[in-house]
Amino acid sequence: MTTPTVDPARIRAHVERLGALHPPVDLGSADYTLRDARAVRERFAGPLEYMARVEMEVERNVLELAVLLPGVSETDRLFYADVWGPQEEHHGVLLDTLGQHLGMPPTQADTGGVPPRIRVLGALAHIPAVHEVIRLLYYLTGAATEKSAMLAYQSMSEGLAAMGEDAVRTTVVEAIKVQEPGHFAFYRMSALELVQSGALAPWQLHLARFLRSKTFSLVGAKTRAQQTQFGSVLVELGMDDELERNVRDIVRVETQLLQASGQGLAVPAYALAAFRDAAALYREQAGASARTRSPQLVAA
Repeated sequence: MTTPTVDPARIRAHVERLGALHPPVDLGSADYTLRDARAVRERFAGPLEYMARVEMEVERNVLELAVLLPGVSETDRLFYADVWGPQEEHHGVLLDTLGQHLGMPPTQADTGGVPPRIRVLGALAHIPAVHEVIRLLYYLTGAATEKSAMLAYQSMSEGLAAMGEDAVRTTVVEAIKVQEPGHFAFYRMSALELVQSGALAPWQLHLARFLRSKTFSLVGAKTRAQQTQFGSVLVELGMDDELERNVRDIVRVETQLLQASGQGLAVPAYALAAFRDAAALYREQAGASARTRSPQLVAA
C-alpha cells in the first residue's frame, strides 16, 4: 500500500474542517433513558469508569502539551486547544453522566497541575533536535490512543445495540465515536508529514524508536490499579479475543514509521506486552473477586 504524501496545508485544512463539522457534542442532546440500568452497569461499569476518567483528564493533558511542546505550530495548538480539547471534555461529561445514571459514583479524574517529569521534558524540548523527537512521540501516542478509543467505542456501541439500549447508544456513545476518527487522522497525518519532510535525521528516528520501546504505556494507566482498569476495557469489551490483531491495528502508524529494517510490520513486542499485561491483571482481579464471593454463596 502506497503511503500518502502529506503537507502542512493538508493538515491545517483537516483541523479546520474538524472544528467546523464536529463542534463539542451538545450536552443537552444526550438521552439517558435506559431499559435496564442494572444490566448495562454489570456489562460496562469497568470500561465506562476508565473511559470517563481518561476523557475528563484532557484538561490536564492540554496544560501538559503547552509545556511539552514549546513553540509548537499554530496548527498543533489549534488542534489540541480549540478542537480536540473541548470535544474530549464533553466526551468525559457525557460518560460521567451516563455512569451516574447507572448508579456509579462521579468520576474521580486527575485534572491537577503539570507533573515534574513533563516539566523536565518541556525544558529539554527547547533544544530543537529534541523537540522534534518529542513531537513525533506525541503524534504516535495520540494515534495509538485514538485508535484504541475507536475500537472500544465500536464494541460498546455494538453491545448496547444488542441490549436494545438505543437512547444512550445513539446520543452518547455514537455521538462520541463519530469524532474519534478525525483525531486519529490528525495524529497520523502529522507523524507522516514530520518524517516525510526530512525534519528528522536518522539518529533522531533511532532515538525515537528506542524511547518508544522503553517508555510505551497505556494512556491513563500509570499505576497498577489503572492498568487493571484498562484491562477491563480489553476483556469486557471483547478486545482481547483477537488481541494481537487489535494491537497491530492500534500501533500501525508507529510500526510503519519506526520499525527497524527487516522487521516488516510485526507487532512491536513492547506494545503487545503492555496490552497483555493489562488484560492479565484484570483477569487476575476478577478471578480473585469471584473466589471471594464463592464461599459466601455456599454459606447462603
